[in-house]
Amino acid sequence: MAAAAAAAPGALGTLQAGRARLVAACCARLGPGWRLPGPWTGPRAGPATWARGWTPAIGGPASRRGFGSEVKTEDELRVRHLEEENRGIVVLGINRASAKNSLSKNLIKMLSKAVDALKSDKKVRTIIVRSEVPGIFCAGADLKERVKMNPSEVGPFVSKIRAVINEIANLPVPTIAAIDGLALGGGLELALACDIRVAASSAKMGLVETKMAIIPGGVLKSTFTGRSLPGWHLSSFSAVRMSRSVLAPSVPGGTQRLPRAIGMSLAKELIFSARVLDGQEAKAVGLISHVLEQNQEGDAAYRKALDLAREFLPQVDLVTGLAIEEACYAQTIPTKDRLEGLLAFKEKRTPRYKGE
Repeated sequence: MAAAAAAAPGALGTLQAGRARLVAACCARLGPGWRLPGPWTGPRAGPATWARGWTPAIGGPASRRGFGSEVKTEDELRVRHLEEENRGIVVLGINRASAKNSLSKNLIKMLSKAVDALKSDKKVRTIIVRSEVPGIFCAGADLKERVKMNPSEVGPFVSKIRAVINEIANLPVPTIAAIDGLALGGGLELALACDIRVAASSAKMGLVETKMAIIPGGVLKSTFTGRSLPGWHLSSFSAVRMSRSVLAPSVPGGTQRLPRAIGMSLAKELIFSARVLDGQEAKAVGLISHVLEQNQEGDAAYRKALDLAREFLPQVDLVTGLAIEEACYAQTIPTKDRLEGLLAFKEKRTPRYKGE
């Protein structure tokens, strides 16, 4: 393939040769069982469904002000079942101050365990995802941990991140993300998995991966960073091009949830530019439902999320609602009017109901 491309005349030959080297380098470096999708090896790079070989989001720079000392691993996720007038509300508090709440193996394991328990708990009515660290929601993947991983560990770990985010999206009760600080890359994807997002005006949100020469979306994130694959990496332009290829309904990651939240055109703009929005800008584009001025405690978004959760508590949950519906329908089965309705339908006439 490389020889054929080199023989092509002019600029076209240069482009084809470049693509051939890209494909060859990728296939050589990804290792056994890893490959690029077929459309990237053909004459044109059309839309593709990416199945393997991508790493989670990278977080961006953030102020370290307000961070406490490193917490114990068992405290990286604090699960609180609220009581009294807030009974039925569960708060998932991310608490990795030393690592800006980045997604580590341990944190993902704890999130998975917590979500698995909550989805079968009939007493849970609403779940709030928040940060216990001032100024931070979640800065994305834990890159310090990632760089120490064996290449064979990356794929399964990324699949686990994707699975956990999907489990949050599929919880049978309303979920609210309270964004009181930085939410970049995988951190914003975590918030996008929630039904409702509220944020402080000072919060910062964005899918910034294209600046890092990778793309957003759980398993859609490549390991092409130069560290994972020494001596070779994708350019930011290539990451933008890859993002363009997967901005279609396929794998539910950042490239998929963002368009569903704010529309395809705006999502493309934000992903291609890696732009970071503050709370007011995020509200203007529909990324969040409510924006609040930050308070002295630094938890304005959480307090709004708590207010919303309290509004949800009196409403009938789906399981109870379906049970009520079934019981009410059962009462109609033996009535004469039901039989009359069926007979009238069969005879193609107007039913003559008597209220019996």
